[in-house]
Amino acid sequence: MKPSFAVVGCGRVGTAFSRYLAGAGYRPAGFSSRRPESARDAATLAGAPDKWFAEAWDAARTADILLITTPDGVIAETCREIAKNGGIRKDSVVLHCSGMLPSTILAAVADCGAKIGSMHPLQSFAARQYTDNPFAGIMMAVEGDAAAIEAARMMAEDLGATPFVIRTDGKTLYHASAVAASNYLATLMAVAVKLMAASGAPEKDAFQILKPLVMGTLGNIETLGAADALTGPIARGDVDTVAAHLTAIGNLSADMLKFYKQLGRATVPLARSKGTLSEEAARRLLEMLA
Repeated sequence: MKPSFAVVGCGRVGTAFSRYLAGAGYRPAGFSSRRPESARDAATLAGAPDKWFAEAWDAARTADILLITTPDGVIAETCREIAKNGGIRKDSVVLHCSGMLPSTILAAVADCGAKIGSMHPLQSFAARQYTDNPFAGIMMAVEGDAAAIEAARMMAEDLGATPFVIRTDGKTLYHASAVAASNYLATLMAVAVKLMAASGAPEKDAFQILKPLVMGTLGNIETLGAADALTGPIARGDVDTVAAHLTAIGNLSADMLKFYKQLGRATVPLARSKGTLSEEAARRLLEMLA
C-alpha cells in the first residue's frame, strides 16, 4: 500500500501534486491552503472532496508524507505553525517543493521527529488543471535526510519523473543553474531577436529564423557537450569577425555591446578547452572583449 499524503499550499504546484500523486496510488489524507476554496479544489481533484482543512496542522497530522507547497517566503513560518500546533506525526516525512531553499528550513518539524527533505520539479506549472501529467518525463531534484530522499525518489518515479540527488548545501547553486538555463536563455534569445531585426529581417519572423539554429545547437550540446558543440568566430579565433561585431553592435546599443562582450569573455575559455583556439588568439580576443 502506498503512503498517505497531505498538501499544505494548494496553488498550481500543490494542486498538480495532489491530483497526480492520488492517480499514482498514494492515499490523499489532507489538504489546506490560505484560500479554503483552493484546498477544496485540490481535495476534489485528488478524489477526496471531504479531506480539506481550514488549518494547516490539521491537514498535516493526517498523513505519512506532508508536502509544503506554499510560496517560499512562508515555508518556514508554515512549518513552525504546524509544529507548534501538534501537526507532526513522529517519523513522518515532510518535504517542501521550493527550488531555492534547502530542507534545513524545515528544522521546526525535524525537532518533532519528522524526516525532512525537499523535492523540486524542473517544470513550469502554468495551470491548475492538466489534461496530461505535467510530471511525466521531467527531472526532479531531491535532497535531505536519507528517509526523506527515499520517499521523494519513490514519489518522483511514481509520478513519471526522473529524480536526482543534490547536496543540501548545494541547493542555491542548483537553483542558479536552473535560472541560467531557463530565464537567461529567454534573455539571450530576446537580444538575438533584436539583433536579427536590426539587420533588416522582419522582427515578427526573427525568432523563427533563429529557431533551427538554436535547436540544432541544443541537439549538439546534448550529443557532444558544450565545448565540442561550440562553433563560430571565437571557437576558430576569428578576431576580425568579432571586431566587426563589436563595431556594429556598439553603433546600435551600448547595453547590447556590454552583454555581447560578457558572453564573449565567457566563451573564450570554452573554446580553449575545445582545443580550436590558440593561446595568442585567446589573448587578443580577451583584450578586445574587455
